[in-house]
Amino acid sequence: MTSTAAGNRAVVVRGTILHYLADPGETSNPASWELFEDGALAVDNQGKVAWAGPASRLPHRLRQTARQEDHRGKLIVPGFVDTHVHASQVDIIASFGEQLLQWLERYTFPTEAKFADRAHAREVFGFFLDRLLEAGTTTASVFPTVHSVSVDAFFEQAAARNLRMLSGKVLMDRAPFAPDFLRDASIEQAERDTRELIERWHGKGRLGYSLTPRFAPTSTEAQLAMVGRLLKENPSLWLQTHLSENREEVALVAELFGVRSYLDVYDRFGLVTKKSLFAHSIYIDDTDRRKLARAGSSVAFCPTSNLFLGSGLFDLHATRETKVDVGMGTDIGAGTSYSMLQTLNEAYKVTALQGRRLPAHRGFYLATLGGAKALDLDGFIGNFAPGKEADFTVLDWYATPTLARRVKVAQTFDERLFALMTLGDERAIAATYVLGHAAYRRHS
Repeated sequence: MTSTAAGNRAVVVRGTILHYLADPGETSNPASWELFEDGALAVDNQGKVAWAGPASRLPHRLRQTARQEDHRGKLIVPGFVDTHVHASQVDIIASFGEQLLQWLERYTFPTEAKFADRAHAREVFGFFLDRLLEAGTTTASVFPTVHSVSVDAFFEQAAARNLRMLSGKVLMDRAPFAPDFLRDASIEQAERDTRELIERWHGKGRLGYSLTPRFAPTSTEAQLAMVGRLLKENPSLWLQTHLSENREEVALVAELFGVRSYLDVYDRFGLVTKKSLFAHSIYIDDTDRRKLARAGSSVAFCPTSNLFLGSGLFDLHATRETKVDVGMGTDIGAGTSYSMLQTLNEAYKVTALQGRRLPAHRGFYLATLGGAKALDLDGFIGNFAPGKEADFTVLDWYATPTLARRVKVAQTFDERLFALMTLGDERAIAATYVLGHAAYRRHS
């Protein structure tokens, strides 16, 4: 459990500081980041960034009064942002042999039924959040289950750790695609439950509420219309759902809704907004991308899940070229790692299969400021601009023998950073800080 920074002394953290001001792109534009090899990050007593820069230029008042923490020889980056993950699927990670629709029926739905039990939900979500911190992730957009108690349990666990998190009750009411044991009893009841949860949790501390229709096939038109009404009534809410993950799913949506594009279903009900996040978005075209860009909606790139379920290859290049914000998602449990480093490792391979490249700087941007922008949280987190919340991750260049050997022979910082992105995992996380205080430290 993490204590808040409020009321405590300011802290200055020494190390190599790296953060991003914009997307570096495929050419790694150096104007898009700041790197301080011998750097200092100052955090005020409210847990906000006070200053970041070369240690030699640290303001005198901070040098004299702030508590010092020494991570020299390690890399300090903003806390990783996971834009799409299922906290309820912890226990089905590495389940064999299915693609999306069969995966849901065989593994996901039976597992999610257990979250009607508040004690079970609390235990699983505590484990889940501890794994995120162990992986250097400090913010996520999270699916619980249809059960209100699962939402309460998730937000309780997130609040206890002072984490900035987005989540909300999963909505499903269409038979037979939503099984009867997970189906909302009625639209009216689903709306009442959702309104009560919004009142209880939205904007409380660092928590935000996301309206969460699972995906188009599990919601009726009437339920999607209800979600659209809530979103219009309260534009401060977020929305998260799935889009065009799997060819069979896309064909099903076309059959059920009679649309040109899967995205058109969500657009019909007013769900394509600046605070909307669409996970996967593999089988979309430029018309869809332009629609997302005009609305300011975002996409979660989930490479380990897309590969594990055989879903397809997300086109990062086309999506960013049309100015759609993209964040990285682990998509546990179809995804196979909580580690954003391993997620970026697989993202590199997905882009390489399409004849493109993912430079390390763009990867780290997507995992930090890019993810914050995708969740419309970049006013709070994502880089070390003064006044932002001081969530950050300390990375160990020498965490494993293979990584250490590769880093030692690297000729440039960019080469070292790519080695870390490709070879790193949870073992490379030396510490994770929340509001300027260590929430996790790795012990050798």
